[in-house]
Amino acid sequence: MWKLKLSQGTEPRLKSVNDHIGRQYWVFDPNFGTPEERAQVEKARNEFTNNRFQMKQSSDLLMRFQFARENSWAEIRVPAAKISVSESQVTVSEEMVRSTLTMALRFYSSLQAEDGFWPGDYGGPLFLLPGLVIGLFVTGALDTILPSEHRQEIRRYLYNHQNKDGGWGLHIEGESTMFGTALSYVSLRLLGERNDGGNGAIEKARKWILDHGGLTFIPSWGKMWLSVLGVYEWSGNNPLLPELWLLPYFLPIHPGRMWCHSRMVYLPMSYLYAKKFVGPITSLVLSLRRELYTLPYHLVDWNEARNQCAKEDLYYPHPMLQNILWDCLQKVGEPALVKWPFSKLRKRALDVVMQHIHYEDENTHYICLGPVNKVLNMVCCWVEDPNSEAFKCHLSRIKDYLWIAEDGMKMQGYNGSQLWNVAFSVQAILATDLVEEYGSMLKKAHNFIKNTQVKENSGNDLDFWYRHISKGGWPFSTPDNNWIVSDCTAEGLKASLLLSTLPSDMMDEKIKPDRLYEAVNVILSLQNKNGGFASYELTRSYAWLEMFNPAELFRNIMIDYQYVECSSAAIQGLKLFQKVYPNYKKEEIEACIDKAINFIQSIQLPDGSWYGSWGVCFVYGTWFGIKGLVAADKTYHNCDSIRRAFDFLLSKQLHSGGWGECYLSSEKQVYTNLEGNKPHLVTTAWAMLALIEGGQAERDPMPLHRAAKVLMNSQLENGDFPQQEIIGVFNKNCMISYSAYRNIFPIWALGEYLNRVLLLPEKSR
Repeated sequence: MWKLKLSQGTEPRLKSVNDHIGRQYWVFDPNFGTPEERAQVEKARNEFTNNRFQMKQSSDLLMRFQFARENSWAEIRVPAAKISVSESQVTVSEEMVRSTLTMALRFYSSLQAEDGFWPGDYGGPLFLLPGLVIGLFVTGALDTILPSEHRQEIRRYLYNHQNKDGGWGLHIEGESTMFGTALSYVSLRLLGERNDGGNGAIEKARKWILDHGGLTFIPSWGKMWLSVLGVYEWSGNNPLLPELWLLPYFLPIHPGRMWCHSRMVYLPMSYLYAKKFVGPITSLVLSLRRELYTLPYHLVDWNEARNQCAKEDLYYPHPMLQNILWDCLQKVGEPALVKWPFSKLRKRALDVVMQHIHYEDENTHYICLGPVNKVLNMVCCWVEDPNSEAFKCHLSRIKDYLWIAEDGMKMQGYNGSQLWNVAFSVQAILATDLVEEYGSMLKKAHNFIKNTQVKENSGNDLDFWYRHISKGGWPFSTPDNNWIVSDCTAEGLKASLLLSTLPSDMMDEKIKPDRLYEAVNVILSLQNKNGGFASYELTRSYAWLEMFNPAELFRNIMIDYQYVECSSAAIQGLKLFQKVYPNYKKEEIEACIDKAINFIQSIQLPDGSWYGSWGVCFVYGTWFGIKGLVAADKTYHNCDSIRRAFDFLLSKQLHSGGWGECYLSSEKQVYTNLEGNKPHLVTTAWAMLALIEGGQAERDPMPLHRAAKVLMNSQLENGDFPQQEIIGVFNKNCMISYSAYRNIFPIWALGEYLNRVLLLPEKSR
């Protein structure tokens, strides 16, 4: 039976800056669990499989089962009953909301780790696991790192998320793509499935691939992975030149100017491309060559295949200029660079690339920025030296990315979302005004926030490594990841400041002012000239660089764009900081806030909404837009942007009283309701928070009453809230799960509703 381990790191070669606080990983223990507990897990698995086409999100039940066993006090702490609100009730009472919140907080407290964070599923993308399986296969570590129990759960996951037509999507709710289908098929075969296995599922997937043109129509990222495996030829890839890293930095096309996620992915990709590395050509690899092409492998026109891409995958078609560039590099550039004297340039470029790979590995304790560059870096380290210490260190960190739920084993989009969840959870709990009852949750969360702040920059020569300052910032997950993010830093600062106002007997030692000053310094350093904030770094190049985006699957990946979410969070964090420390860099902070306000207003869409880039989608972005403006003392009465945003939100409220936005909003950039106009708890909570923040209760509280009933009636008997459709997004086209949102945001919204709507007349008096 599987067991979740938290904040542990006893394996050899592991290093940590905070004693592994926040680490989460699963281990298989054959002796763990009673027969009844194992039957409970098996029942949850079967129910997911039987309903997988109706509900594609797992409910993180294995973790919940474990916490229920370990925290039996949660079942008896409050003898409350679930509250149901009838349709005929115009409003709900204070007692009803308070009871709902008590149940919700009681349950959510049972999911909190002793170190203060809330572990959880951060899966969703379906292209991450195949990269890991291929990487481990070609390095000979597959059976060691993924023993039989792991392989069984990965197969379960892949089969559970196969679509009815036999294919797999880019993410668990997406329609079938060649990228998802081909990589999932190959993974299943590498994991031991026969070419006629899976009760027909493998044959159905193979038919989908062949019916859509075969492997030559896989997008560029898939071409790269399959070339490493030996199921595709490197000559069928567009050139990924490591020599770009030798260009002068002042050139806008230098890789150091790219968005860090793209930079860190194309760094190891360029190494593998230049090396033309291919894993062992086994009988299985040869069989895959026969299975997945529409003509014999030796007859494939690899030059033509370079720019082939299935229409199902073509989210960002290559502009003509890009194709001309690829043709020139393929026919002239690459042939010249592999011959003397230019081959010396390639050798130097490869040395520089590996130098940067080792820097990234060591500074992130081999977690790396994300799962894609983590596996690619691992393969590069093996190619450089199969017996290297670096490769062994990589292997010990793979478990940090793997998560188990009732749908199987998945690879997460990060090593978790620990800090992000904690910062929001603190604000949600404080909004309920039930601090005395649930102060222990806040105390533990406060300690986690303290232990997660990054205390040092990533080395001395940051410019050489193309890194921004990080001392004082907060990461998305843990400090061992060591990549700070602008909005995570702002939300971490907000949570720290809010907790600092609580009585001293409720908190351990508070974060020292100098540490908060460092956080403010980081935020100020991340503002761009136009006033906006990007994600990890300053925007270093120009939007026209997107013309050379080689990834057909994603948009807006070439540079670090500015976002309403990051800009709003920065405003909120700085304004709150000013209230507590009014004299620190006063003029600089005020100028920063003014520029950020102008930026937010400048990117508001004509319908009054903001496009959310990290959550689905327009409701999420509009919540941040409104919160940023209100934090900067804008109101419904003096700010046209807020009035237009309110008109937008109210126009999208459903007949049920809730809001329900589909992931297609992000993909198509047009507001789209969930099928059947179904409300979504998290979307509803975001809309409520935005409307309450802007004073809707003073004008017309009825939309808030209707929305509150939706949240309350959705609560489960144990105080939990149900998992619904996917709610996170990145690069416009790929969705990702935030499993804690189903608890955080209903609690937050109902807390604000209780204290700023129902109790408004009383508090006004």
